Amino acid sequence: MIRRTFIKQTGIATAAISALPSFDLFAETKKTKTITILHTNDVHSHIDPFSPEDALHPNQGGVARRLTLVEAIRKENPNTLLLDAGDIFQGTPYFNFYGGELEFKLMSLLKYDAATIGNHDFDNGVGGLAAQMPNASFKMLSANYDFTNTTMEGLTKPYEVFIKDGIKIGVFGLGIQLEGLVTKALSKETEYLDPVEIAQDMSRILKEEEQCDLVICLSHLGYDYKFDKISDIKLAEKTRNIDLIIGGHTHTFLDKPVIVNNADGVEVLVNQVGWAGINLGRIDFTFNLDGSISNNARTITV
Repeated sequence: MIRRTFIKQTGIATAAISALPSFDLFAETKKTKTITILHTNDVHSHIDPFSPEDALHPNQGGVARRLTLVEAIRKENPNTLLLDAGDIFQGTPYFNFYGGELEFKLMSLLKYDAATIGNHDFDNGVGGLAAQMPNASFKMLSANYDFTNTTMEGLTKPYEVFIKDGIKIGVFGLGIQLEGLVTKALSKETEYLDPVEIAQDMSRILKEEEQCDLVICLSHLGYDYKFDKISDIKLAEKTRNIDLIIGGHTHTFLDKPVIVNNADGVEVLVNQVGWAGINLGRIDFTFNLDGSISNNARTITV
């Protein structure tokens, strides 16, 4: 009798449970995820901070201060990428004496994830740039410079995909037209490819083929121009699938990213943080449970 009663009660309980909505008792609790993007541009070999007597930027900048700041942010959020938008070289005697070796070694010490190439990074020629590449532990991304038949051939990648907390972040690089800025004696057989066409191709690959959740362009095209020249603003307007453009070249100081509607009417963030390493850009992207992405951005003085 006891056995029959137990079986009957177990059957009733099983039926009651099976009538409940289906769920996985052991499923991982869903949560929002935040990815932090830190960025610099046009540091121009400024290793030390400006002097206390400097009229514009007294005591600002310096690699040591940037390192302290970056390490603190990484401790706050380990899911952080550190990126640079070019013109790493030229501007202080450090470059004249060491040819970029110190700049690349210090960026590697700061654990930069990726950078793109600016026009001043050719100031010791394409060979001078290639000679320093072994000192760079970060990815050098350049999608619209074709380095075939130069010493830089094979030393760059058009894009890289990073994964942080399960979020896929695709990053690609674009450089400015070299004609008028870099002599053929320095650039050798480097070929400049149309940045809009390349950006369309890169963003499509990253979004559709690589299935990236976030697409970032490292651009050394310049923020905006009064004349008809491709810029970050025009690039954002003419393309699709790019979420963030981190710019350089024009030394533009922005307190926060500018919002531009792309070819599909979707918002793109465009940012640039001046020059000489006196600022660090920070953008926190939060991936919400409803599938939306929100952001919080600010420029931090180093």
